[in-house]
Amino acid sequence: MKAKGLTRETILDLATTDRNFPEFEVGDAIAVSQWIKEGVKSRVQIFEGDVIAMHKNGISSTFTVRKIGSDSCPIERIYPFYSPIIDSIKLVHKGDVRRAKLYYMRDRIGKKARVKERILTKQEKELASIKAAAQKQAAEVKKTADQALNS
Repeated sequence: MKAKGLTRETILDLATTDRNFPEFEVGDAIAVSQWIKEGVKSRVQIFEGDVIAMHKNGISSTFTVRKIGSDSCPIERIYPFYSPIIDSIKLVHKGDVRRAKLYYMRDRIGKKARVKERILTKQEKELASIKAAAQKQAAEVKKTADQALNS
């Protein structure tokens, strides 16, 4: 029987739009550019660290970024994926991990608190560049189609 109203699955996907962020996973190092409001002024601040967790739950999807600040003080921030505060995300490098959550990194100190970088082969780099070009082209086509509809 088909649902006639809103179901749990359809509610989670309401108002989700494509954010055009690069695809990143747990273990990757990313730089999140976020809008900071100080009084009347607004500016963009970059928070760069490792992704230690991702919760994929439709519109309420979040990811946790951890970095080591000054005086070896760890800082973690949980970002909602669809938040308007996030201006952009830049992928710094891919990480080589074998777990879905990296909470064990909280107990590590110094060089052991780093995530090993995944080294891509030549073929993987070519595939990634082709995939990125295809995504960029698809975004441009979608943009032009939206402009044509609005005209």
